Amino acid sequence: MTAPVIGVLALQGDVREHVAALAAAGAGARPVRRPAELDAVDGLVIPGGESTTMSKLADIFEMREPIDKRIADGMPVYGSCAGMIMLATEVLDGRPDQRGFAGIDMTVRRNAFGRQVDSFEAPVTVVGVPGEPFHAVFIRAPWVERVGARVEVIGVVSDGPAADRIVAVRQGNLVATSFHPELTGDLRVHAYFVDLVRAAR
Repeated sequence: MTAPVIGVLALQGDVREHVAALAAAGAGARPVRRPAELDAVDGLVIPGGESTTMSKLADIFEMREPIDKRIADGMPVYGSCAGMIMLATEVLDGRPDQRGFAGIDMTVRRNAFGRQVDSFEAPVTVVGVPGEPFHAVFIRAPWVERVGARVEVIGVVSDGPAADRIVAVRQGNLVATSFHPELTGDLRVHAYFVDLVRAAR
């Protein structure tokens, strides 16, 4: 079976790191910036970055409707940090004109962990990711305050001031994490998504 081709939405954010991690996890990986490039991939990663900027650029590059349609058609999508915000149906503390892709029935809060702990690291056990807890890196990260009935919580912070906060979810072929697995060198979350894309083809 040929490797799945997974795009990384290359409007803004840590695109190169996700491309490298996906390739190392066994996928054909490429940046995606135009609708024609989206047509050529089996799955999509929405990287960390700045969600309000990403929202504006999705309109400028005419990517919003094509991505909405592919999500509706069942394309697997993984969003990390800002990507989680872009996949949420409701965003707290966002800009009024900010619009995402609303694929996962959840409410997320931007910059939820607060200025005093803008960036921190914590162990997170992720359902479906084998082995020891994932060493999760959070950078001005969101957390999930509400999930709908069809959303599976697959990761929470296990200890510290953010203990029990929801930081990883899945709804069908859509997955989102508050943290940045592309910055750790641990490929397990990317391998989990590559397997999801492979199964969905």
